[in-house]
Amino acid sequence: MVADNKGEAVAGTTTAETAPGIDDVADAESVGSGEQQGVEEVDAEPLSLDVIFEILRNRRRQLVLEFLRDREDPVTIGELAEHIAAIENETTVRQLNAQQRKRVYIGLYQCHLPKMDDVEVIDFNQSRGRITAGSKIDPLYDYLDVANGEHGDDDEAPFERKHGVGFVATTAAFFAAQLAGAYLLASVFVLLLLVGTAAVVAGDL
Repeated sequence: MVADNKGEAVAGTTTAETAPGIDDVADAESVGSGEQQGVEEVDAEPLSLDVIFEILRNRRRQLVLEFLRDREDPVTIGELAEHIAAIENETTVRQLNAQQRKRVYIGLYQCHLPKMDDVEVIDFNQSRGRITAGSKIDPLYDYLDVANGEHGDDDEAPFERKHGVGFVATTAAFFAAQLAGAYLLASVFVLLLLVGTAAVVAGDL
């Protein structure tokens, strides 16, 4: 006698009770996308000032940033170490000796490059010895340029050097008038100083 198995679930198939519903799939996708969004938000967080100053307070790390500026292709740790060693020893790459190269190479490999890689300022592939600019390197150049006294024409301060002589002369005339008892004249110089200051500030806005 053949048993009737129509009411039983065939092995290896999924019944309506065990199959994941549309809502379950949607929930899983929502959780997955939420986790991915959380990771992206963490990655997108800017570097804190403490981290930026920690990176920039070391001369070798500054030289790493300068070497990577405007470079799109990866550089090797060997050529980076030679470049920095030549600067530190005030010589050329061709005239460096093995000890000078090795000292900088080890410092970069063991300390500076991993530190910069940890905060995504650079991407350091230790196994291949290759370095590229990281996703958070750009803000450091603003601070580095200020520290080096470099700025463009649009970054000039309101009281820049070209206005300095006029302000100094006006201030000196004001004090001279005060000492001479010419208070009315002193008031005129104060008015000129205020007008000149307002003109400079308005011109730089």
